[in-house]
Amino acid sequence: MINNVVLVGRLTRDPELRFTANGSAVATFNLAVNRNFTNQSGEREADFVNCVIWRKPAETLANYAKKGTLLGVVGRIQTRNYENQQGQRVYVTEVVCDNFQLLESRNASEQRQQVGGFGNQDAGNNFNNFSQNQNSQSFGGQSSSKNEMPNFDRDSDPFGSSSQIDISDDDLPF
Repeated sequence: MINNVVLVGRLTRDPELRFTANGSAVATFNLAVNRNFTNQSGEREADFVNCVIWRKPAETLANYAKKGTLLGVVGRIQTRNYENQQGQRVYVTEVVCDNFQLLESRNASEQRQQVGGFGNQDAGNNFNNFSQNQNSQSFGGQSSSKNEMPNFDRDSDPFGSSSQIDISDDDLPF
């Protein structure tokens, strides 16, 4: 059987680091992952996925990742259950992460937080606004600062506002 999960999203809050009775570190966090399509009103929705990571990676995640951090995780889906105080059986489905990767630099993360932070409605909306506010339409090394992120939003025009593209016959591969 195959049970592999790969997610890219933003943390909705700081990871919560705890330690078990035998001293193993465990961090829980919630990852907001944008859907690939928009709803009827044209807005992009997100899924909020519960995640857990164990041992040394949990400590590293808690030290370096904060609310709004763009994060990639690799793991597996796991379902567990317990009985609550009212005697009801509660089922919890979460991603048990084997590994993670920070997907933006610390500078970009700090700049994004200064510009407007991270909202709970859309996992990537504020990041896209940050990119657009920074005028980072940087293709071909034309960016004004090397720390700016290019705008990879689906609806953005990669050639800026120019209506005509100047391409010579020498630039064409055929």
